[in-house]
Amino acid sequence: MKKRYRNGETWDFEHEIGVMGNRDVILGVDGGTTSTICICMPTFPFSYPFPDPLPVLARAVAGCSNHNSVGETAARETLEQVMADALLKSGSNRSAVRAVVPHGWLSIDFSIYLITFCQIFLFFDFCREIFPTHVKLYVQNDAVAALASGTMGKLHGCVLIAGTGTIAFGFTEDGRQARAAGAGPVLGDRGSGYGIAAQALTAIIRAYDGRGPVTILSSNILQILGLSSPDELIGWTYADPSWARIAALVPVVVSCAEAGDRVAQEILQDSVEELALSVKAVVQRLGLCGEDGKGSFPLVMVGGVLEANKKWDIGKEVVNHISKSYPGVLPIRPKVIIFCFKLSLIENLKLLKHLGMEIGCGIVDVTAIWKCTNLFHFGIFFFFLNDQVEPAVGAALLGWNFLLKESHKEAYKT
Repeated sequence: MKKRYRNGETWDFEHEIGVMGNRDVILGVDGGTTSTICICMPTFPFSYPFPDPLPVLARAVAGCSNHNSVGETAARETLEQVMADALLKSGSNRSAVRAVVPHGWLSIDFSIYLITFCQIFLFFDFCREIFPTHVKLYVQNDAVAALASGTMGKLHGCVLIAGTGTIAFGFTEDGRQARAAGAGPVLGDRGSGYGIAAQALTAIIRAYDGRGPVTILSSNILQILGLSSPDELIGWTYADPSWARIAALVPVVVSCAEAGDRVAQEILQDSVEELALSVKAVVQRLGLCGEDGKGSFPLVMVGGVLEANKKWDIGKEVVNHISKSYPGVLPIRPKVIIFCFKLSLIENLKLLKHLGMEIGCGIVDVTAIWKCTNLFHFGIFFFFLNDQVEPAVGAALLGWNFLLKESHKEAYKT
């Protein structure tokens, strides 16, 4: 087995750690232009229903793994490190892995765009270098895994992804599918993190040369970037116009909107309308709402743009817009409950409070978990609700479903 990253240091733990009970596991990987998340989920008998709640043995977080943003070498290193971290935290090694399923690498429909074939080849080539030959590799469009993350693998409904980029994707029970947006920033990825930040940068330039209204976006963004004049913003933008670098300015836009800046508020309002429009286009084309337009359908909402802030909750506003046309929309956002087996119930509640997490019937937003590091070293496990899990878990669930189908095929042959 080849060792590439850091001269093999990434996998040194395999010589020291024992696999607990030879337990088989599945790795779900959510990788993109902002961060990469890998979860390690145990397999369970195919005759059993999904456990409630879903057990996640480990969760690891690393940086960007999009090779278009950081290059092939850096993308491979990030993926290898995050998967090694997840296995280390779970007490497993590569021999225990049954399947690896990525999410976040196929953001463009691979039946249309050549660039995704490069991503597929890169992922397969990379995984075959570091994993044993028995490990199954399953690649699906990101929207499939994202929808599965909210419907426990049932591909019916609509998913809205709004992070650095954005796409709305819908599926019907008879296999029909439709998409809206997701063509990238050049072709107008409005409503995405990149789209919001790009509008803010444009607003600064327009205000500076007299074509637009004055906005506090100018002073706030220039201060964050360490620039003294909007003139310098031009050089900063084109020096490295990577999507994630631009999209990272979204929190500044939100804070300006919350401070009452009209320009920033209009940018976010435009984002809400564009995201809602993408979902409504998919729902209408597939008839997810029924003949009378009032039928219920799940809407899985994934991505940093849709997270709630102090005053601005873009995700909530998107749902409000959609529900005016389709009152049967059932929004689903990622949730998670956590438990530390080394602590009592009272101590667990104190831990949540110390970490600044919102406590409500033992449930907290998964985004709050992202603020934590090395929690597994303290014996902390995450359990995802059976109808609301994050994309990396959705990817792992897809892997379990693929293994189940293959098992049924093998049984049929015999």
